[in-house]
Amino acid sequence: MRGSFSVTVDLEDWYHIPSVCSSPYAVYRTVNEFFEKWDGRYDYLTEPTKKSLDILDEFNVTATFFVVADIVEHYPGLVETIAERGHEIACHGLHHACKINPETKERLMSNDEFEQKTLFAKKILEKVSGERVVGYRAPNAFVGGWMLDSLENIGFKYDSSVSVNSLYNKTDSSLKTVSSFPYYPLENGLEAGDDRNFIEFPWAYYQNVLKIPASGGPILRFLGAPLVLNGLIQSLKRGHTIFYFHPIDISCTKFPSVGNNRPFYWCMKGKLIERRIRHILKALTDVKKECLRDYPGI
Repeated sequence: MRGSFSVTVDLEDWYHIPSVCSSPYAVYRTVNEFFEKWDGRYDYLTEPTKKSLDILDEFNVTATFFVVADIVEHYPGLVETIAERGHEIACHGLHHACKINPETKERLMSNDEFEQKTLFAKKILEKVSGERVVGYRAPNAFVGGWMLDSLENIGFKYDSSVSVNSLYNKTDSSLKTVSSFPYYPLENGLEAGDDRNFIEFPWAYYQNVLKIPASGGPILRFLGAPLVLNGLIQSLKRGHTIFYFHPIDISCTKFPSVGNNRPFYWCMKGKLIERRIRHILKALTDVKKECLRDYPGI
């Protein structure tokens, strides 16, 4: 395997997912509305995040954490702890709101609104981490090419949202020129282009007849570690690639029964997923791992 890979962590809680908040089909229009109306426990994130940090230490991994910026307000000290332990803090949006429509892929906000909110999130994360925030991942991986131009305009150096596969496409592009290794995206698009001061880090996939997404996340929960591991191994042969998980994937606590359209989304999590994450990291112990901020050209 000639490639290296980055371990990335999406720091969000159960209510950030689109069936609960901030999507066209959510129960709550925004996270702010959720906090105005919710009167029960909301923090299911702190405990599994601390566990995730311990796992990363165990395998000597410095990860990139894509953080929803409103976590800084509602979970005092959590993001600071991640940064203090040497991990990169990157941006996962202000409130984890969808920026494009999940069905039509049409934009849900203007460039100006996107830039204003994302720059605000960037500054929040830079203040608590004490470091420059240069990386972005689109909430729910719904990403449009126009977003990358805006990210570059406000000081980001890379994005990691694109998942090439045959099952679904969460972007506004065909991705015909994209594989599983880093590339320079075209302006106003997601296809591969010429040299540019902005890099896209697409996710791993396993290719047989179809291309199956294999970077982690829900695929790790529902389809298991062997598929994800095989996809990572294949992708490593192509070049640098991405593995990711959510701390709430390994939470053993039952989440509130709230949400539209995804009744079985959290039916598999906890110790089972923790074992799968450990299995993958152990199997790839000898493969070079690097934080995205340390990738050449960033």
